[in-house]
Amino acid sequence: MSWLHRPHSRRGLLTTAAGLALAGATSPVHASPARAGAAARAVAPTAAQTTYTNPVIWQDFADIDVIRVGDTFYYSASTMHYSPGAPILRSHDLVNWEFAGHSVPVLDFGAKYDLNGGRGYVRGIWASSLGHRRSNGTFYWVGQIDFARTYLYTARSVEGPWTRHATLNNVYYDAGLLFDDDDTPYVAYGNTQISVAQLSPDARTQVRAQQVFSTPSSVGTLEGARFYKINGNYYIFLTRPANGQYILKSTSGPFGPYEMRQLLLNLPGPIPGGGVPHQGGLVDTPDGDWHYLSFVDAYPGGRVPALAPITWTGDGWPQLQLVNGAWGQSYPSPLPPRPVAPLTGVDTFQGTALKPHWEWNHNPDTGRFSVNNGLTLRTATVTNDLYSARNTLTRRIQGPTSTATIELEHGGMADGDRAGLAMLRDSSAWIGLRRDGGSTRLVRVDGITMDSNWNTSNTGTEVAGTSVAGSRIWLRVNADIRPGPGRQARFSYSTDGTAFTGLGPAFTLKNEWQFFMGYRFGVFSYATRALGGSVRVARFELATP
Repeated sequence: MSWLHRPHSRRGLLTTAAGLALAGATSPVHASPARAGAAARAVAPTAAQTTYTNPVIWQDFADIDVIRVGDTFYYSASTMHYSPGAPILRSHDLVNWEFAGHSVPVLDFGAKYDLNGGRGYVRGIWASSLGHRRSNGTFYWVGQIDFARTYLYTARSVEGPWTRHATLNNVYYDAGLLFDDDDTPYVAYGNTQISVAQLSPDARTQVRAQQVFSTPSSVGTLEGARFYKINGNYYIFLTRPANGQYILKSTSGPFGPYEMRQLLLNLPGPIPGGGVPHQGGLVDTPDGDWHYLSFVDAYPGGRVPALAPITWTGDGWPQLQLVNGAWGQSYPSPLPPRPVAPLTGVDTFQGTALKPHWEWNHNPDTGRFSVNNGLTLRTATVTNDLYSARNTLTRRIQGPTSTATIELEHGGMADGDRAGLAMLRDSSAWIGLRRDGGSTRLVRVDGITMDSNWNTSNTGTEVAGTSVAGSRIWLRVNADIRPGPGRQARFSYSTDGTAFTGLGPAFTLKNEWQFFMGYRFGVFSYATRALGGSVRVARFELATP
């Protein structure tokens, strides 16, 4: 295979010896005219080959940026109002992923991210970029917040600590970070009008910026930039939300000129009922095989990652390998599988810090929770609104269906307190305890909703309840997050951790995309009268059937 078919890349640390032939690929099969522009080479895995199935993770990790450092892959995603932000996943085979950390330790972008005098719902960490600089062995994260300014964070290890630096005085919308062969940092960014900025050697100020491409009206909107240098050419990978992916190529340098090609448009995706794979990143393996990690709209669960192989044309354009004219549900594995820490399972909150699986709804009040052989939540907010309650701790839901169970010790609740387990989104419900007049009841609450401006429109209605004795209870939610309308969550409880009893009607999940983030399990405790009460979560389990 010619060198043009065996490109090497520079983005973070993406250096390859090359080799882009997919093992086991059959002869080319052309896409139908309706899918013109979605260049394809069919893949027919044999039974003897190791394969993977899409989605590679059935959890909500959107606006993907993916890089390789040596033989390890890192994956960054959007988190909006959840804190810490910008999670980083780690893999050695592009298929099996584990949590490594977060690039943004706290959303210190204003009081609204503390649920203090405002709220940051559907703001915060949008499409951002993760890079690695070989010259100093440092990871870089860059992202714009609130369309107001761009922030830079660095760390020597993805586990942290991450340091926030002086903000850039420019707004790089959907920035894609590139460290060039001479170590010069650049970002590609913009919506429809795509620009490139050269940064100072420390990446903290702008040296030069120039618009390099204007999207044709026939295409519409392009955004979500990812910036690469591959085989001497510069590429800006762009999404047409939410059904297309395009790429710009320059042979003359980072400032262009650029020409455009379509990689895919209206391509059938690998998740039944889900959307078109788009807005992700390109990455190569140490052996030189290339892959595209995208996300698929799969509400009510969110946006989940799908992987597919990439080859290159003789004139340096990427081609997506399809299966029967679609993004394959299965492909040959890029690399031998390597074990990782599971994204599901049991957490008993050992040690003194939360695992990176967890993210708070907005920034927590750090003085009102503790981790030490269990999680203690002391009420942090006096409110009757779940959406205004601080220290609600969230976990992504594992698809297509999964069950969350918490063991809750509630003897420390005060009069007026509410605590339990929620299905959390802009239409929410929960099962939990309410302490009033010296007695405790187990209740189911439905109809907690937000309006289109993400203000609370309804604080909910009790739809079922029963009395409880003792100071310990197990609460459970079983969630069906397969894409499509009418999916439901069912709530139950146990007094012994073994036999569970349903409480209240099934809750129908909202599957519109506008909130962006998918449903999460939420563990909460808030006061409606006065602070002072607490609960202890002794155990959390996320299990699949």
